[in-house]
Amino acid sequence: MKLVTLNTLFEISYGNQFDLNKLDAFEDAEINFVSRSSKNLGVIAKVALYKDIEPFEEGAITVTLGGTYLLSSFIQQAKFYTAQNIKVLKPRKEMSFLEKVFYCTAIEANRYKYVSHGREANSTLDFLLVPEQVPANFLKIESGKYLRINDVPILKPILKIKTTDWKTFKYGGKDGVFIIKNGYYNKKPDHVEIGTIPFIGATEYNNGITDYYSLDDIDVCDKAENSIHHELDKKIFKGNCVTVTNNGSVGYAFYQEHDFTCSHDVNVLLLRGKSWNKYIAMFICSLIELERFRWAFGRKWRPSRMPDSEIKLPVDKNGNPDFNYMENYIKTLPYSASI
Repeated sequence: MKLVTLNTLFEISYGNQFDLNKLDAFEDAEINFVSRSSKNLGVIAKVALYKDIEPFEEGAITVTLGGTYLLSSFIQQAKFYTAQNIKVLKPRKEMSFLEKVFYCTAIEANRYKYVSHGREANSTLDFLLVPEQVPANFLKIESGKYLRINDVPILKPILKIKTTDWKTFKYGGKDGVFIIKNGYYNKKPDHVEIGTIPFIGATEYNNGITDYYSLDDIDVCDKAENSIHHELDKKIFKGNCVTVTNNGSVGYAFYQEHDFTCSHDVNVLLLRGKSWNKYIAMFICSLIELERFRWAFGRKWRPSRMPDSEIKLPVDKNGNPDFNYMENYIKTLPYSASI
């Protein structure tokens, strides 16, 4: 695969280098303000036109040159201004959305070369080596089609959070919020046949998925080992639940929509007396991850320890977890229509 410098494929320039506190920011403004954040495409506010300076057009790529999430690369979905230490990339020739996604990924793969407040990317970004052509297999994803991200919320207005009214609950046990299940010990096959069943491991990335197994690659479940088993007696959990890493990258929580198998380094959480949905899961997963500082490789969050852990949740008038509030809160957030 032939490599070329990034500036061969893109016109690269510094962004506006604006300070947000000097701009007029309000919710209904039409121009996104892109910072060095690694979340929400880097967008942290909406601002008004500043001194008749035209914003950058949607479809350009922004790349952070410093900060904690150095080289975070995003395709901007609306016209925008930028903060300090960000470069803007415009393709020299027409590129599809998937081609841009590929180059964002290629840029971020160089993050290991840099360090915040040390060796940053200001002078070297233009000369990063990237593939001249996007692999054909990559362009076949979704047949080259994509769903434009919709930044509107499902519900309005945004609900307010008042944590002083929340109540503390145990994770497990008789009165706990969750039914906690052990992950399985799955011996990795010598020759894995690429399949469609996600394998969830002790990672913080990719929704916890580290591999895809075929049914033949998954061990048979000992029914005494776990009360939730697949109808084929394989070590498979049903979808619509939450997984939490208990080892390695401890405390990362993910909503699993589809049936999956997992390692024993993962706890599987069901809601007691309630079914998960993706909105409730996103609310609770965020709270679970706030407790990550309590755990480490040397202090694992195994199912034997998790039941006595505590989580603070909003409550209804009866003092029970208010799952309707949790769901509706997520639905009022920007981009909830695209979840």
